[in-house]
Amino acid sequence: MLNIAVCSRWHPHATGYGREFSKHPECRVTVVWDEVPERGKAWAEELGCDFEPDYDKVLARADVDAVCCTAPTNMHRELFLKAAAAGKHIFTEKVLAATKAEALDVKQAVEKAGVKFVISFPMRTDASMQFAKKLIEDGTLGRINYLRIRNAHNGVSGGWLAPEFLDPAAGGGGAMMDLGAHPMYLCSWLLGKPKSVVSCFNELYGVGVDDNCVSVIEFENSVIAVSETGFVTNSSPFSFELSGTEGTMIEGGAAGGVWLRTTNGEGLAKGSWVRPSLPKGAIPSAIEQFVGACLRNEPVWFDVDEAVKLSELMDGAYRSWKEGRRVSFSEL
Repeated sequence: MLNIAVCSRWHPHATGYGREFSKHPECRVTVVWDEVPERGKAWAEELGCDFEPDYDKVLARADVDAVCCTAPTNMHRELFLKAAAAGKHIFTEKVLAATKAEALDVKQAVEKAGVKFVISFPMRTDASMQFAKKLIEDGTLGRINYLRIRNAHNGVSGGWLAPEFLDPAAGGGGAMMDLGAHPMYLCSWLLGKPKSVVSCFNELYGVGVDDNCVSVIEFENSVIAVSETGFVTNSSPFSFELSGTEGTMIEGGAAGGVWLRTTNGEGLAKGSWVRPSLPKGAIPSAIEQFVGACLRNEPVWFDVDEAVKLSELMDGAYRSWKEGRRVSFSEL
């Protein structure tokens, strides 16, 4: 049995993670910690567990094996360094940290302590994204040269994102730092090491954080990626376009689903748009990876190295916006 401390209900996904861990047959939520005590006490009552306002005391408990962290981003480094030093495994919502330097501090602590670390990258578990990765690896699309991913909602324009979540100091940023994490970690995973980035972000609704955002990233393999996100878009479907010299894969749009057109590859209708068969047996969810790793030393796909790569992309993207220039990743 894996005993979990859930830490902070700040993030909109916190409630879901608390529920999933509490219902998991191999887990038990034993305690809640929250930087806002009233919020934490209410959550503990819902989960039927203890509330502890002192994080150090949480980590000292014998019935805590791991922490699930959905605290403000600017608290991650301190919380994770303490958790690792106490020998507690770490599950976290994205992002790990707003800067590469802070993320590397956590990586060093995790590796020194030998604890398990998993970050939630749910879109990487999708069969369509596994298919995209395979197309790159087997050369079906030829030489890859372009990737565009859009992931947006109306959390600000629709008025449903909590005000505390729109604090630039707490979150480390706005739409790109949160919702834009999904396009960013997909870009990193699919394309490799980034070379430079230029960003155009707006604060369309004046809520204090970026709410309408585009980053253009050049990777060391010369592929150009466009990462788009926002909190101000109604009815904007997820969009994915991966192109190479021999074909293109698209997903999303109003019709949804995956389409492929290529001049290459066995068993494909060459020169025509087709609905391809997607791979079976997608990789486990982040929570299942975490439980399996902690209890049985099973593989982790979303580890601390992958988390650092996301923080690196965010660090560069926000520097570009704030400084009004193209940023090289060699600077970070």
